[in-house]
Amino acid sequence: MEKESTEIKNEKEIKLFNKYSFEGVVVNDSGLKNVISLKHVIIPKTSGRMSQQRLARSRMNLVERLITHLMIPGHKGKKHLRTSKLMSGRFYTAVNLVDKAFDRISQDGSNPIQVLVKAVENSAPREEVMTLLIGGQRIAKQVDTAPIRRVDLALRWIAEGTYQLSATGKKADQALYEILTQAANNQDIVFPISKRIDTERQASSSR
Repeated sequence: MEKESTEIKNEKEIKLFNKYSFEGVVVNDSGLKNVISLKHVIIPKTSGRMSQQRLARSRMNLVERLITHLMIPGHKGKKHLRTSKLMSGRFYTAVNLVDKAFDRISQDGSNPIQVLVKAVENSAPREEVMTLLIGGQRIAKQVDTAPIRRVDLALRWIAEGTYQLSATGKKADQALYEILTQAANNQDIVFPISKRIDTERQASSSR
């Protein structure tokens, strides 16, 4: 009877892309627990229902937030570079990219959702620099980064790193796979981690 009840429970479990389980995925960074949503979904798509709600993206599934960032991988500062043919801004193009990258991660024996969470935790800066205009002079000042912005910056840098790596000739899913796994292992050579270190270094020198 216990075996049958376990099988029924597994059949009812909602998995991402019907492949990857949300069970056991944890957010270890206490500052990000309230802004990283791991809502159980099959296809992470809210169709813009939260776009008019303030700070609603904290309730949006983390995978969907990654997908929306990947839809504009050419984003760099206030400029948008021309995107590649593979990343044309279509939602399901980005979904297929994430699915293929997650397949590569699962082949390593890891849960890709947990790897994504760990990569975001390692890439999220805790402090940054803002510019204040005082007496006609611009002064750099260190400020603590809000939790929801920490996640946004981490996802933006993951998307930028994927775009830059794919521009060297690698397939986009291979590039995303390498970015996520290296960021999850906190390797400072990968783009999101190096950006976090550089941002926090600038903030430290502006105290």
